[in-house]
Amino acid sequence: MPAALVLVLLLVSWQVAADGPLLELDDWVRHAVRETRHALHSALLNHLGKAFSDLGGGSVAVPVLLLAGAVSARREFRAGFARWWLPVPVAVLTAGLIPLLVVPAKAWFARPGPFGLPLAADQWGWYPSGHTATATLGYGVAALLLARTAAPRGRRALAAAATLLAVGVGLGLVWSDYHWLLDVVASWCLGGLVLWTLARWPLTGRPPARRRRPEH
Repeated sequence: MPAALVLVLLLVSWQVAADGPLLELDDWVRHAVRETRHALHSALLNHLGKAFSDLGGGSVAVPVLLLAGAVSARREFRAGFARWWLPVPVAVLTAGLIPLLVVPAKAWFARPGPFGLPLAADQWGWYPSGHTATATLGYGVAALLLARTAAPRGRRALAAAATLLAVGVGLGLVWSDYHWLLDVVASWCLGGLVLWTLARWPLTGRPPARRRRPEH
């Protein structure tokens, strides 16, 4: 899985940098989405698209991430984990990592948005999607932290919710014509690589083993 994410990210980034033929996919998807949106003329879908897009903003996803870090630390403290405090700095560092991953890439690629207008002096560019990266990492890391003390069913629910939010934000951005599809795909790959790494890193110590009562 990480190898596939790296390959897709490198391929998409190369095509964006070189203005390659793969960018025709963006044009085709944008045209298809606009035709579908016009044919359906659904105010509900348009509102849902914008609502999901807003969930990728830092003002929403980052507070959720920080709250999840605090709740996870409290739960691990009560469960007797050795490094119960670690979810808090993990959440804070993740919040700081998101712009470090996205902003330099946006400035370097300097890709115009779907409307084709030239970038203004204060704009970074559209590639990769910052909202998608924020949603993927913000909600994904929040789910990883909370899953440490959750039951198996709770872990599955957290993973499903984080996936739904990350996918929903990306699709909402494309539906609302805020981003090209490849902008979103790149951020999914980038976020997936970070989550795959964190999922295999021991974020917290194990709780102390319970002593068995002596048998009489």
